[in-house]
Amino acid sequence: MWIELPNLWIALINIIGIPACHLSIAWLCTRLPARYFEKQQQTSNSNSLIYEKIFLVRYWKSLLPDAAPWFNGFAKGSLSSTKIDYLQSFVAETRRGEFSHWVQMLAISLFIIWTPPPAHFIIIIYAVFSNTPCIINLRYTRLRILSLIGKKQSKNHG
Repeated sequence: MWIELPNLWIALINIIGIPACHLSIAWLCTRLPARYFEKQQQTSNSNSLIYEKIFLVRYWKSLLPDAAPWFNGFAKGSLSSTKIDYLQSFVAETRRGEFSHWVQMLAISLFIIWTPPPAHFIIIIYAVFSNTPCIINLRYTRLRILSLIGKKQSKNHG
C-alpha cells in the first residue's frame, strides 16, 4: 500500500471507483476513432476450436454483457449482416473491445495503491477475472468472423 487512507475511504473508493473505472474506460474506448482498430483484414490460421475446447467459450459467452450499446457503440451480441464491410467493422470492434478490457485490467490493478494487503490481491484477482473472459470471447468471435470473411472472399474469387 503506497497511500495510507482510512478503511472507510478505501472501501468507498473501491466500491465506487472500480465500476466507474470499467464504465468510463468502456465509454472512452467507444469514442476512439475506428481507424485505430482497423488493420489489414486477414483470415486467421488460428483455430477457434481451441477456444471452444479449452475455454468452453460457447457455454458462457452469452452471459457476458456488451457495454458498447450502452454508449451508442457497436453491438457485438450477434451479426446484423454478412456483408464483407460489416464483418470487417465487426472485427475492428472486437479489437476495440479487447483494448478496452486490457486497459480496464491495468487501471483497476492500480487500485492496489491504496488497498492494503491482503485485499490488494483481491483487487488484482478481480481485475484479471472480470476482464479475461471478455478478452477470450472477443478473440474467439474475431477468429470466427475472420474465418467467415475468408470463406466469403474465397467464394467471391472462386
